[in-house]
Parts: sequence; structure tokens; C-alpha cells
Amino acid sequence: MPEHLNRRSFVGVLGGVGALPLGGLAQSAGGKKTRMYLMESFFLKAGSQLTRLHEYHERAALPALGKVHSGPQIVLEAAIAPHTPQVILILGFQSMEEFWAVRGKLNQDRELEKAFEAWQGGPEAPFEYQNNALLEAADYSPEVVPLDPQPKTPRIFELRVYHSPSYQHLKFLHERFAGPESRIFHRVGVNPIFYSSTVVGPNMPNLTYVIPFDDLAAREKAWNAFSADPEWVKVRKESIDQHGQITVNNLISIYRAAPYSPIR
Repeated sequence: MPEHLNRRSFVGVLGGVGALPLGGLAQSAGGKKTRMYLMESFFLKAGSQLTRLHEYHERAALPALGKVHSGPQIVLEAAIAPHTPQVILILGFQSMEEFWAVRGKLNQDRELEKAFEAWQGGPEAPFEYQNNALLEAADYSPEVVPLDPQPKTPRIFELRVYHSPSYQHLKFLHERFAGPESRIFHRVGVNPIFYSSTVVGPNMPNLTYVIPFDDLAAREKAWNAFSADPEWVKVRKESIDQHGQITVNNLISIYRAAPYSPIR
């Protein structure tokens, strides 16, 4: 197996987390619950990079992954974000052991190796740069499952990253989400597919979650209803009175699911 694929590839160019002390994630895995998410963000430039990346994912990477892994798989293309074009690949795993087992099987796939080399060896660089984040699912996080039937057109997905000033504040934030906030969400039409915190990546400590909507109009309607909800106004005031500001900034981006994304 070529050195570059073994060290840098998962289904694209993953690597670099093998030496990190993440045993807690593996030990916490119970049953079939997804305990961790890998989020690979590819930052591109205008030209052929976006088309080539989608072709690689659709024709090679995801089919190969589907043969050895049944966990959540989401491919998103940035619509409103600080950097466009951009593609995010989100994969869910039950444990670090499963993560490495799947990665090992992919690294033995010769057809994937050929496709990877063709993608990397194109007329221009495959991407400008890539950021990876490893996310630990919150205990109250739902399981990511595809809609049945699948939507006729891909939904939009909102990625929210709430940065807390300390890990104690992050604890308070998770407690609020696990309690009244997520309950209010569901009442007004905000239905995140998972809640998590970054264990390897930027903007730590944080709460990171992803919400699908049918379209931008549905998103605006849901968030307007949430902001005006009397219970939310009360919960927010009580949270600030008790703990102060438990988030100091929020990063919000809008993506659209790729047509071939298993979750769309």
C-alpha cells in the first residue's frame, strides 16, 4: 500500500488522529449507538476541484465505504459559508475501534487506491486545504437515519458551532440543550440530527450540531418561532442569570446535501 494512502486516506485524505488519547470514546460505545463523528472539510477554489471531488466521493469513496461500513454518511456542499466552494464529509462510528477497522479495510481496497491516485493526480491540486474535526456525540444526541422515502430534492443542512468560554460553561450548555432547549426545538420545527462536542479540532470547547430543513423558508420560519417562543425567552433568561453567558460566539453555515449523499 502506498505510503500516502496508508497515512492520509480514510475515504479521502483522513489521518493524523491515531496517536491521540481517545480511548474514552471507544470505552463509552454501547450497543449500536453512534459515539463519534468524523467531519472532513475540503476547502476548494473555482475551477475543476469541486467537480473532481464530487466525482471521487460519488463513484469511488462512498461505494467503497458502503461495502464495509453501515454508519451515518453525509456529504454537504456549502451554500452560505465563510469559504465557498467547500464540501464537508461527515461519518459516524460507534467507537475508535470501529473507526480504525473500517479505515484498515479501505486501505486494502485496490480499486479505491486507483481512484484516489487519479483524483490526487489531476491537472490541478485536488483541493486548497482540508480541516478535520473529531466530534463526540452527546448522550442526548439522536441517531442519524435517512428519511424513508428519501426527499425528492436534497435538503439544506445548517451547521452550528457554539463556542463556550470554559469547559464548565460547555457543561451548562449541554445541560440546557439536553433539557428544555431541545424540547422547544422540536415544538417549533428545529430537529437536529446530532449534537456533539469537538474533541480534536478548532474552536474548542464547543457544542456542534447539524439541523436539516426542507428549504431556506422552512429554516427562517422555524428559527423565528423559536426566538419568539415564551418558554425559550424564560429559559434563556434563567440560564444567563444562573451561569452568565455560556457561549461567546456562534459559527453558522448553510449547506446543501449532495444528490448522492446517503443522508440527504
